[in-house]
Amino acid sequence: MKQLPPDTVRLLSSSQVITSVVNVVKELIENSLDAGASSIDVKLENFGLDRVEVRDNGQGIKAVDTPVMAVRHFTSKICRHEDLEHLETYGFRGEALGSICAVAEVAVTTKTEEDEISTQYTLDLTGKIVSQKPSHLGQGTTVSVMKLFKNLPVRRQCFSSTKKCKEELKKVQDLLMAYAIIKPELRLMLVHNKVVLWQKAKVADNRSALLATLGPSAIANLIPCHHHQEQPEILLEGFFPKPGADYSSTSTSNPDKTFIFVNNRPVQHKEIMKLLRQNRYPTLMLKISVPPSSVDVNLTPDKTQVLLHNKVTTKLNLNQIELQFICLAVEIPGETALTAVEALLVSLYGFRPNSNFSLYNDEMSQTVTKPASKSPERLVDNKMSAATISKVQISAEDWSRGTALTDPVSGEPLQPVIIHRPTKQNHSVPDEAKSESSSSKKTLNAITEKRAALTAYDMISNRTMRAPLSPVAIFEKEARAEVLREKPTASLQDISVAIHERWKNLREEDRKKYEEKAKKHLEHHEQRTKLASAEGPREPGVRSHMQGQKRKAPLSNQQLLDELFAAQPQKKMKNPAPKPSQPLPCSVAALRLQLQRLSSQSSAAPQGLRLVNRLASQSAWVILCGQRLMLLNPFRVEEALLFKRLLENNILPTASLQNPIQLTDGSLGGAEYTEALCSMEKQSPELNGAAFFSDPRLVANGFKVKLTPGVTSAERHLEVTAMADCVPFLGVEDLREILTAVLHKKARTVRECRPLKVTNYLQGEAVRLARQLPTNLSREDVKETLLRMEQQLGGANHTCIHGRPFLQHLTDIPITEQEVKALLRPLEL
Repeated sequence: MKQLPPDTVRLLSSSQVITSVVNVVKELIENSLDAGASSIDVKLENFGLDRVEVRDNGQGIKAVDTPVMAVRHFTSKICRHEDLEHLETYGFRGEALGSICAVAEVAVTTKTEEDEISTQYTLDLTGKIVSQKPSHLGQGTTVSVMKLFKNLPVRRQCFSSTKKCKEELKKVQDLLMAYAIIKPELRLMLVHNKVVLWQKAKVADNRSALLATLGPSAIANLIPCHHHQEQPEILLEGFFPKPGADYSSTSTSNPDKTFIFVNNRPVQHKEIMKLLRQNRYPTLMLKISVPPSSVDVNLTPDKTQVLLHNKVTTKLNLNQIELQFICLAVEIPGETALTAVEALLVSLYGFRPNSNFSLYNDEMSQTVTKPASKSPERLVDNKMSAATISKVQISAEDWSRGTALTDPVSGEPLQPVIIHRPTKQNHSVPDEAKSESSSSKKTLNAITEKRAALTAYDMISNRTMRAPLSPVAIFEKEARAEVLREKPTASLQDISVAIHERWKNLREEDRKKYEEKAKKHLEHHEQRTKLASAEGPREPGVRSHMQGQKRKAPLSNQQLLDELFAAQPQKKMKNPAPKPSQPLPCSVAALRLQLQRLSSQSSAAPQGLRLVNRLASQSAWVILCGQRLMLLNPFRVEEALLFKRLLENNILPTASLQNPIQLTDGSLGGAEYTEALCSMEKQSPELNGAAFFSDPRLVANGFKVKLTPGVTSAERHLEVTAMADCVPFLGVEDLREILTAVLHKKARTVRECRPLKVTNYLQGEAVRLARQLPTNLSREDVKETLLRMEQQLGGANHTCIHGRPFLQHLTDIPITEQEVKALLRPLEL
């Protein structure tokens, strides 16, 4: 590595500032790609705020470069500003790692092909090496960023909400997807809190990378595009939406599936995005390759925006317009599509698609391929139309308003094509025939003249008459209720299909029954029809008279109406006979004596809890505690008992660590903590002298620690080989918490040495186990619960994990006469 000259620093320096987790991941991934890595693993803890680790299998960092690998403006990518014209790497400023060191704790583990073992370097705020030690990792570089924004609480507070953290994790995944598409040969994996969120294996080409990243449903609606221009040199490649595909499957409301690359670098180009976007963002990949001297990537600190030089920008715009019109024109069949594209490009830019443009897709070859021959008249018309269009200057504003193309005759804007239908031919009729037909017609007055014909209204006597039911209709009416009873959620179509199947499978005997019912329906309908027709047509006057009369109640209801509205009052109903009752002997004085006897017994005997009865609605029990009636919640008692038992006896299962954690005086908090750890109980040593700690205060909390002794205390080696994976974010700081309890609080039991994270985990387990108990406990179960509560909890504060009491006071039992009178005092109304 070499330090950049001051003038180059002034031109390149962008005051790189790390503002988010995705900035850290992007800079570290680009360093891995510049090192020739073919496999990159990104591991996050707590959305990257606690730990960000990027591991690759690249070339590694040479030992001579490690002292300045994180010092600002030291880089191996370029030597001076002019090297940007031949830039082939992602990074070039030498600021990223130094900026990360300023806001977090950074450790770099690296190994080159020449090195025998890897070395881990710990860096300070300025990027200088503080300490180094050997490591077991293979070739490549691993950068671990811990406690991001530890010295910037305001910036860390921006990620306090879960929504913001999830959005940041989504941005990291989108970034990895972009590199996965542009680098098919790259293997990527994203892990969050030891859970693999996303991964992509090594593939052959960009299409396979898109398939692995977006899925087969998205790639099925994309077709490859290719365009090459020699002067100036530019290459456009990518995958665009297939014409005729579903609009919802080829576009989204956000640009996370629109991938644009300039020289293999994912960028955010507003002009290109504005051109590609049509109300929604299309699902596509556009790869633009230009000479490095024709693009400027030194615009923003994150290098996501680029500036293209004038000539290339002009030609690029033309090719972009060409791509847009081709995508629109492939929906038009045959040569009309290409003719429309050429005419529009010639009219707007004087540019015609060259022969290098191709859509190499078998499905679209017939649609876009130009025919080999044309008629001479067609060629002349096309030349004339192109010449006339090229003379007219069309602005973008006129084009968007639809006033760009006008009719040469009328001068009005051209309208969409309208299909005109031929009008019906009216055969001429002689005048004589018309006069004869008009004289033969009679003028009818619909108001004054009415035909005295039998109408349907007269036949049914102002009531609707149903048509006779067929055998199938009668069966459907009866079977519908049975089908709905069997399948209440069945749709109308399912009901019809089920009824049809039942009718097909019906026996002949049952069918004859329904045919007889249908015959009866038909006979009844014919009788009603004959009665209605026998009355004959009604006169208009009679009909109007009947309509003018008020409707009367039926005769059958007249007697009831007279009884209800009669002037004389009705006789009152006799009182019903009294219900039989039997008096029970009850004496308040006897009850009082019994309660006093119980209270005297309870005062003589030790105070205890007596069950009275259960409240079925609340699953709670009424108990007697001395002179007080109280309400007991047995589930809160079980919750507290389970939590106490877990604190004392539960042993957290451990899982072996892929990379053991080294324990030093600095990580444990000092030499006294290390001595306290070494003094704990150990197993019998192995052949090499190493021994594992068997102290229950360590084992029960999920720590498996190994001690390799040395000649002196400085040479002994401590490491954590296994840890409990059921407790989130369990680490060395929790081991330090155990040692603090042992050292300062003289804790000797497992319960006294539980870290806060383990205690919270066991509380959740106690709640989960308590919820699995049956809802209705028997009297014997509740008695056993009360007994265990008195034995195990004793006189401690009787509250559950959440601080809620076991017993709720209801009332006190009266002892004196005054208390009884006060309770039995009648209400004053």
